[in-house]
Amino acid sequence: MSFILIIIGLFLLIKCADWFVDGCSNVAKALGIPSLIIGLTIVAFGTSAPEAAVSVTASIKGMNGISLGNVVGSNICNLLLVLGASGLFGGLTAKKKIITRDFIYAVFSSIVMFILTFGFFKNGGTEGVISRTNGLILLCFLGIYLYALIGDAVKSVRTKEEKTKFNPKDILYIVIGIAGIIFGGQLVVNSATDIAEMFNVSQNVIALTIVAIGTSLPELVTSVVAAKKGETDIAIGNVVGSNIFNIFFILGLSSAISPITFGFESFMDIIIMLIASVLVYLLTLKNYRIGNKKGIILLLFYAAYMVYILIR
Repeated sequence: MSFILIIIGLFLLIKCADWFVDGCSNVAKALGIPSLIIGLTIVAFGTSAPEAAVSVTASIKGMNGISLGNVVGSNICNLLLVLGASGLFGGLTAKKKIITRDFIYAVFSSIVMFILTFGFFKNGGTEGVISRTNGLILLCFLGIYLYALIGDAVKSVRTKEEKTKFNPKDILYIVIGIAGIIFGGQLVVNSATDIAEMFNVSQNVIALTIVAIGTSLPELVTSVVAAKKGETDIAIGNVVGSNIFNIFFILGLSSAISPITFGFESFMDIIIMLIASVLVYLLTLKNYRIGNKKGIILLLFYAAYMVYILIR
């Protein structure tokens, strides 16, 4: 039954992501808002919903390994697997603003997370804690980022000349799309977790692999579909925005609700996430593009990370 539910979940993800991208793209054009802003906010927040549901629930239940591992694993998956697959199947070209502002903020979010978790090792501790205060700090950084995006969106509405006719059906597509993405993601995650537990796989491995990949499936499907449709702003903005939301919103909210403890292995994963962020930034800095070759490089790095987790 779990295998059947995974297939159903994947079908929902693919079909609903298609509707979601179309709806967001059409609404953006009707309102005169660039697709980039939509990708960085609505699409990013919507596709981060599975991560939010998993991490917040895990935090409340005291399952810190899943709560933190889901965020870190999803961010690594977004950077290496999602962008790698999108570049391989469609090719991605980023606008200058997403490199000079949004991607820098995404790297900054990884640096903040590294700083918040580095202190206990410096003091010789064996177990670290992301406290409620740390969570509130992360949420404050999210507020600053959203303030910048909203200001940019307001200017875009004022200066945009070409607008298409608004169609109420697009709102329906967005609502059905995001509902299907969330439900499909949950089906995949829950079913995959059940299968993994049959083989006695540890909670940490489940969080970094099956749960992380499962909750990143919306980003993967949405970005690949967007890349094939030529909506590269949504494809890249979706990943960059999701990574920012994962750290500042999901981890911030989870730790604000209940402090998250972690060990050295989790800290190593945070370092890998930071390295992956810088790597992808440098690859896109040259010509603002991720094509077939860069896509293969990112996918190979992700495969190596999966091998490292299993060996560890």
